[in-house]
Amino acid sequence: MIPEQPLERAAAEAAAASRQSEQYALVLAAVQAAQIVQQQQPQQPVCQHHHDPRQAPAVGKWVAVGVAGSVAAISLALSAIAVAVGAVAVTCCLIVLRSMWRAETSRRGR
Repeated sequence: MIPEQPLERAAAEAAAASRQSEQYALVLAAVQAAQIVQQQQPQQPVCQHHHDPRQAPAVGKWVAVGVAGSVAAISLALSAIAVAVGAVAVTCCLIVLRSMWRAETSRRGR
């Protein structure tokens, strides 16, 4: 809606400026209130001594130790099984050879 007379136009612009100045006053009041609140908050004192940064626990090292220990235990168990199988094989071989030796000696002794 455009006013036809310059006086009406000037009144409309004055009303708009008044609304804008009211908005500006509200914004200015909000900014000042925020500054007052910020000034009233107590400042925490700055720490004067040195803090050591927290080091992450060495999880990777312990995982590697666990894996190495597991591999060592498995290899020890497999080598024990291999020794046991070898002992059984040697025992069977000796029993067979002894029986063959006795059979040969008894046949010759007749």
